[in-house]
Amino acid sequence: MTQTSENVTWLTQEAYDQLKAELEHLSGPARAEITEKIAAAREEGDLKENAGYHAAKEEQGKQELRVRQLTQLLQTAKVGEAPAATGVVAPGMVVTIAFDGDPDDTLSFLLASREYASSDIETYSPQSPLGTGVNGKKVGAEAEYELPNGKKAAVKILDAKPYTG
Repeated sequence: MTQTSENVTWLTQEAYDQLKAELEHLSGPARAEITEKIAAAREEGDLKENAGYHAAKEEQGKQELRVRQLTQLLQTAKVGEAPAATGVVAPGMVVTIAFDGDPDDTLSFLLASREYASSDIETYSPQSPLGTGVNGKKVGAEAEYELPNGKKAAVKILDAKPYTG
């Protein structure tokens, strides 16, 4: 789980280890693999019309961007524990809200950085409009956030518990 605070990103040990392993893979075996793909495509001849070469170069660019992102993230990371179940919304928690106080119109989501997005639960960043609106509020409290069209939406916080993965 992650929590960004100014220039520090808080990570659980599990999240840190996962991101570190991804960085090591991208910096080592994956980098060597893409270099081989580029070399093989270069040997095919004319680079102007070589789709394989251009695809490999594009893949290399995306990979190097991810390496830079991970390097920066891990340099500013602080490893800590998942948040405690205090009844206050915080990054690393699964939050359940009701839109406009309607108990039948609810949403549960993980409040965390996209670096720790999980496929089994929707993830909202603490910096997103909804994340900013609910972060720091107590269970039972009302929160307001801005919609993309500029209007405000109200939600009631029904539950906030630490994400257990």
